[in-house]
This record gives sequence, C-alpha cells and structure tokens, in this order.
Amino acid sequence: MSRVPRQLKAGIVAVLALSGSGAGLYYLDQAATERARDAYVQAVASDTSTSPAVKVAMVMGSYYESSYKHIGTPYVDKLGKGQPLTVCNGVTGVGVVPGRYYTPADCYRLERVRYTTAEGYLIDSMGAAYTSATVFQQATMVDFLWNKGAGAWRTSTMRKLFLAGDVEAACRQNERWTRGTVGGVSTVLPGLVARAGANADLCESGL
Repeated sequence: MSRVPRQLKAGIVAVLALSGSGAGLYYLDQAATERARDAYVQAVASDTSTSPAVKVAMVMGSYYESSYKHIGTPYVDKLGKGQPLTVCNGVTGVGVVPGRYYTPADCYRLERVRYTTAEGYLIDSMGAAYTSATVFQQATMVDFLWNKGAGAWRTSTMRKLFLAGDVEAACRQNERWTRGTVGGVSTVLPGLVARAGANADLCESGL
C-alpha cells in the first residue's frame, strides 16, 4: 500500500494536469479538483520556465512544510537546525526579514529561485543519473535538497546509489532520513517519518 498521502497525491496530480505535464495520465478526483483551485498550485503550474520535477517538488514542499497553508509571517522554527527564522514553505536564510509580511507571490518568488537552483545543482553534479530519472525520482531528489541541504546530499548513500544506477535502493534510502534536532538532540520526528516513507514510495513507484 502506498504511503503517499491522499492530499499530497491530489496536489501532484493537480499541478501536472494544470501544467499539461500529465495530460490524460491522471484522473482528477474531487480532492485533486479542489487542489487545482489553489492559488499556489496554479502559480506553480503556470510557470512555463520550470521543469515538471520542480513543479512536483514545489507542491511536495507546500504539503510537507505547511499542509498547503500560506505562512506569510516569519517565525522561529524550533525544530529546525539552529532554530532559523522561517517563512512560506520552509524558506530560511537570505530574503527572510523579521517583521515583514510575505504575500503568496512573494513566497513563490523566494521558493522558485531555491528550487531551480537545487535542480541546476543536481543536473550539473549528477548528469544522466538525474536527467534520465523519472519526474518523481527527480522531484524527490530536489525535495531532499530543499529539506536537508546540498551538504547532506553530497555525502549521502542515496546520491551514491543513484550514480551507481541502483535506483530502487537509492529510492529506499529516503526511509533513513527521519531525524531532526530537538533541544540539541537528534530525534526521530513523526513528520519526517511520514515524509521519508512517502518520498520512498513516490520515488520508486510514482503515483
């Protein structure tokens, strides 16, 4: 049984259908139809400059980081490494200003550059191991960089297995990434367990 949550699947189906990337391949059930009305999903789908993998990864991030809710006011992520100031769908670092309100359009601009930079890094560093992968495998790689960072990716067994051509084993490596830092202690977090399982199944089997 797939561990990809119904609402995550709905968002992915919606963005693929709206962008034309999944035309005729996926059925828009009620949940996907409702998600297709979402302003963020529509913005992601309508951007013709981004790849299908980036579109899927952005919807994944929106689901995992905020359950598709808009977070326009920066907050301190107490479960994040270093408890960073965070806004939108998990955006930290450059561009996040205390006290500023970020509109959905602001969030999309902040997120888009980070996602496209992540994919550019994967294309340059992985070559055919990335470009020949399925959209869902590519999207889970991009989501890994979004959530864990390039440093973790460079030293990961997942990356080594993708480069070696062992795609199934690489996909299963998602299941290992379930820990966050709470009070300075590495801790298994339910949200990361769910993310890891969903990404493993999405990577290996798609929708």
